[in-house]
Amino acid sequence: MELFVAALLLSLPAVLMAQETTDVETKAQIEWSDFWMMRLFFNLIGYATIFVPGFLIIRHLRKIKYNETAGNSTNGNSTKGPGCIQNFMVLCVFGKEQHVSLEEGGSKSSSSDSQDESFTKRTIRLLICVAGLQGSYLTWGILQERIMTLEYGSTATSSGEFFKNSQFLVFINRILAFIMALLVIFFRKQPAHTAPLYKYSFSSFSNIMSSWCQYEALKFVSFPTQVLAKASKVIPVMLMGKVVSRKTYEYHEYVTAVMISVGVSLFLLTSGDATRHKDSVTTYSGLVMLVGYMLFDSFTSNWQGALFTQYKMSSIQMMAGVNMFSCLLTSVSLIEQGGFFESSAFMFRHPEFMVDAIILSICSASGQLFIFYTIAQYGPVVFVIIMTVRQGFAILLSCVIYGHPVTVIGFFGVLIVFAALFLRIYANQRQRALKRAAAAAIPLSSVETSEKA
Repeated sequence: MELFVAALLLSLPAVLMAQETTDVETKAQIEWSDFWMMRLFFNLIGYATIFVPGFLIIRHLRKIKYNETAGNSTNGNSTKGPGCIQNFMVLCVFGKEQHVSLEEGGSKSSSSDSQDESFTKRTIRLLICVAGLQGSYLTWGILQERIMTLEYGSTATSSGEFFKNSQFLVFINRILAFIMALLVIFFRKQPAHTAPLYKYSFSSFSNIMSSWCQYEALKFVSFPTQVLAKASKVIPVMLMGKVVSRKTYEYHEYVTAVMISVGVSLFLLTSGDATRHKDSVTTYSGLVMLVGYMLFDSFTSNWQGALFTQYKMSSIQMMAGVNMFSCLLTSVSLIEQGGFFESSAFMFRHPEFMVDAIILSICSASGQLFIFYTIAQYGPVVFVIIMTVRQGFAILLSCVIYGHPVTVIGFFGVLIVFAALFLRIYANQRQRALKRAAAAAIPLSSVETSEKA
C-alpha cells in the first residue's frame, strides 16, 4: 500500500504536466479554429456545397434547353405534380425571358411618372429613405460594436467571453428580413416576376461576405478605422458601376464623391472617438477585412441596381430573393460547422446577448426595406452617399451624448460633406431640367421643319 501511494505521488507531477500540455493543445486548437482564415475557409466550403451542384445543374439545364422541353410537356396538362416542379425549375434557371413591353404598360408608365413627379414629392420620399436608413443603421451599428467588442458575463471578480461566430449574426439578420419580405409579398400585390432566381445568388453571396468582413474587422481594427474605410466607399462603388453595369458618370459626381470622402475623413480623424482609439492596433488582417468589405459591398449594390434595370422587379421581390439565398448559404454552412449549437449555447449562457441579437435583426430587416427601395428609386451611388453620411452622424451623436469635443477641422469636414450633397442635388436637378427642355424642344423643331417643307 505504501509503495502504491509513493508511486502515485511520484506520477502525480507527470499527470499534471500531461494535463497542462493537453489544456495548452486544446486552447491552441480553439484559437486556431477561431482564426479568421480558418473561419473563412470553412464558410466557403459550406457555400461551395450549394454553388457547385447548382452551377452544374444550371449548365446542364441550359445545355439541353430545359425551358423548351418543360414548356412542351406541360402544355394542356394540370399544374399539379411534376408540372409544378418543372415550372419552378424553369423559373429558377431561365425566369420569364419575355419581358413586359412598353406598350403593355409596365415600365413606361412608372418611368414617365418618376420623370413627371414634382421636385417636392421626390425630395420628401428621399428624406423618408434617409430617415429610415439612419434610424435603423445607427442603432444597428451601436449593437454591432457592442456584440463584437464587449465581453458578455463579465463581473468584478471574473472576466466574461466574447461572441466569435460572425456568420450566425449574418444568418439571424437575413432570416428575419426574408420572413418580412414574404409577408409584404403575401399581403401586397407585386409586379410579374421575370428574373431567373439564381441571379439573386450572386448579390446574396457578396452581401454575406461584406457583412461577415464587417463583423470580423471589428476584432482587428479600431472603430474609426472601419468607419473611415466606409466613408471612402463612394468611389469604389462608382468604379464597380462602370465594370458591372457599364455606367457613365458626370464630372460633378466624381467631384462630390471625393468631397464627401475628404469631408467625412477630416471629421472622423479629428473627432474625440479617433483620439480615444489612437492606441488601437490596426493589423494586416483588419485591413484585409476592410478591403474585402468594400469590394463585396460595392459589387452588391451595383449588381442589384443592374437587376432592377433589366428585370423591373420590385424592391420587396429583390429583398426576398437575396435573403432566400443568404439564409440557404449561411444555414448550410452553420450546420456543417456546428455553428447553431455553439451560438445557441452562448445565447443561453448570456440572455443579454439574445436581446441584443433580436434588436440587431429587427434593425437589419427594417433597414433592408429602405435599402432596396432606395437603390431601386435613386441608384446605388445615392444609397452609398446616405450611408456614408450616416457614419458622420454616428460620431456626431457620440460627441453630443458623451461630450466628445469637435475640432475646427472636424466641423469643416462636416461642412464639406453637406456642401457636396447640396451640390449633387442641384446638379442632378439641373441635368433633369435640361433633359426635359431638350425633349420638349424636339417636337417643336420637327413641326417647324415640316412647315418649311
